[in-house]
Amino acid sequence: MRAKNGATRPAHGPAAEDTRAKLLDAAAEIFADVGYHRATIREICARAGVNGALVNYHFGDKLELYAQTLERLVSVARIDAVRAALNQKAPPETILREAIRARLRGVAAGDQSGWLFRIVAHEMTQPTPAMTRVVNSVLRPLYNQVYEIAGALIGLPAADEQTRLCAHSVMGQVIIYAFAGPVLARLWPDMQMTPENLDRIANHITDFSLAYLRQVRGAQQLAAKAASMRN
Repeated sequence: MRAKNGATRPAHGPAAEDTRAKLLDAAAEIFADVGYHRATIREICARAGVNGALVNYHFGDKLELYAQTLERLVSVARIDAVRAALNQKAPPETILREAIRARLRGVAAGDQSGWLFRIVAHEMTQPTPAMTRVVNSVLRPLYNQVYEIAGALIGLPAADEQTRLCAHSVMGQVIIYAFAGPVLARLWPDMQMTPENLDRIANHITDFSLAYLRQVRGAQQLAAKAASMRN
């Protein structure tokens, strides 16, 4: 098999996989530190301790290395656990609680989970095509499922503006613990992000959110009843 530059790719095997892993680890750390645009292949290879030509052999170019780094970090962030929670057959309240818990547990998954959110912070100021690829292939299907759950809880279609706003409010409560972890640690030093505390936070976010979602559903039902009486 040939790489994009025409060179023959190294054979697959433990050594090749070890090299790929080293490059992905180094890339994740450097992309998190300086973002895609300021990162260099030379710096990544030096951090990984491998020959600079191996990025082309294994990934083709810097953008593909970046895209695969993002996809790998998304996996570390327990996206599979969130997907499993969203796909279970259970009442929407239970699904919401389990999905929030699964996502928050990703905060405690280690340094690589933190790297993902630092990379996303860079993407907010300087977007790349790679993030669009990850959004469309991984994140959009999950977000659509969250819309479906929010819609089921408030009695509105998933595409309704109120449904989307409710879903974003729920997700925002989760994201703050991932994006603002270092700030929260300084504001509330006693709150350690242990798995036990993250489960408590997940239950709080769920209970807090369900209280409002039930209120919205009640308002929708009253409006529907009033409309039927007028007709």
